[in-house]
Amino acid sequence: MEEFLQACRAVLGAQHVLTDAADLSGYLTDQRGRYTGKSPAVLRPADTGQVAGLLKLCDQYRVPLVPQGGNTGLVLGSVPDQQGNAVVLSLKRMNRVRAVDPVNNTMSVEAGCILQHIQQEAAAQRRLFPLSLAAEGSCTIGGNLSTNAGGTGVLRYGNTRELCLGLEVVTAQGEIMSSLRGLRKDNTGYDLRDLFIGAEGTLGVITAAVLKLYPQPRAQVTALAALQTPAQALQLLSLAQDRCGPALTAFELMSDFCLQLVFKHFQDQRMPFGTSHPQYVLLELSDSESEEHARAIFEEVIGNALEQGIIDDAVIAASMAQSKALWQLRENISMAQAHEGKNIKHDISIPISRIAEFIELTDKLVQQAAPACRMVTFGHLGDGNLHYNVSPPPGMQDTDFIAQQAAINLVVHDSVDNFGGSISAEHGLGALKREEITRYKSPVELKLMRTIKNALDPHNLMNPGKVIQV
Repeated sequence: MEEFLQACRAVLGAQHVLTDAADLSGYLTDQRGRYTGKSPAVLRPADTGQVAGLLKLCDQYRVPLVPQGGNTGLVLGSVPDQQGNAVVLSLKRMNRVRAVDPVNNTMSVEAGCILQHIQQEAAAQRRLFPLSLAAEGSCTIGGNLSTNAGGTGVLRYGNTRELCLGLEVVTAQGEIMSSLRGLRKDNTGYDLRDLFIGAEGTLGVITAAVLKLYPQPRAQVTALAALQTPAQALQLLSLAQDRCGPALTAFELMSDFCLQLVFKHFQDQRMPFGTSHPQYVLLELSDSESEEHARAIFEEVIGNALEQGIIDDAVIAASMAQSKALWQLRENISMAQAHEGKNIKHDISIPISRIAEFIELTDKLVQQAAPACRMVTFGHLGDGNLHYNVSPPPGMQDTDFIAQQAAINLVVHDSVDNFGGSISAEHGLGALKREEITRYKSPVELKLMRTIKNALDPHNLMNPGKVIQV
């Protein structure tokens, strides 16, 4: 290992090969603080050539590596395991915006760019990069691409895969593949780009990407609707889509218990209604004409929903400050649940038409498995993605509750499968769901995944133990 590390120092400079325990600590623990791996070193390249040099050394010395961006993942995909033989490849220094083409509506960026910085650079060019999620101030675009991240704008703009036109990738052998052409049409064989997006660094290292930009909307209007059931939320979704079309950019479902947690742990936040309601929907409309036009459309949708008895009440934000306050209700749910104590998370997708039925049935099944547990159900209803989380009963010790995780996961994931859904909608598989997925993917799918992995990474050096076991 020391000979390998000396060779890495020759590529990077000694100051960018971290080996002291104090320097390593921030790279080895997952975002939720539940798992800490081991590693002999963290390697911090500054450009694609250095990444290629490092991967050639890893191939030569048979040293496994774990690519890492902002380390904000939730499925143990960006931290090493306990074996202690894998180095961490941190891409944080590779954070340049290489080019912006407003006419082509594209931006070329390096993998270590913080998502929020990309959003700001697009805005400076009077353009929109629509990927938006809670960790946008610390997650990197390389990590977003590696997990095919979703977020709140998927309903209108799609997952990260749909927002990427080309990639630069370093293979497990240290070769550089570049398709940074910014083309929307390129029908010249296998789509190699899509192999690496969502692969969680198990096939190669994404070092740069060409991203799609959009014209900035002239107005964004936010509303919060109160209603009784998820079934009514689906009715509201159909009504809003019929009237708003693609201008409807967000449609988020939140249960009353979610907001009660927010109010408990973020006491500066207030309920915009006089009384509580079982369910809430946060809607956002991006309009290309004017705020007045957007507000008129929303008022029509809300008015129709009230007349038809779909919703009980609604408020439309009258200012940017009010809009941010409504979004904070949604964005603070995960942190509020963390403040409440340990919880069991599920990032699932269900056919949209069956979500209400899924929640009703699966809530009952989970209560049978873990009586008195509290359901924290929220998420991107417009694209079928729920964060179907479970908190312990009041007074139960965290350790006692987490001991039930495997049993609760089995109940939830079996129900997801029965409804034709997926046990990972936007977080990926990592190490946390690597074995779980073998229950739900067919033998043919698993065989094809292993065939691809073995072909591109025959020595199993790229993020070993993640996504699929070979």
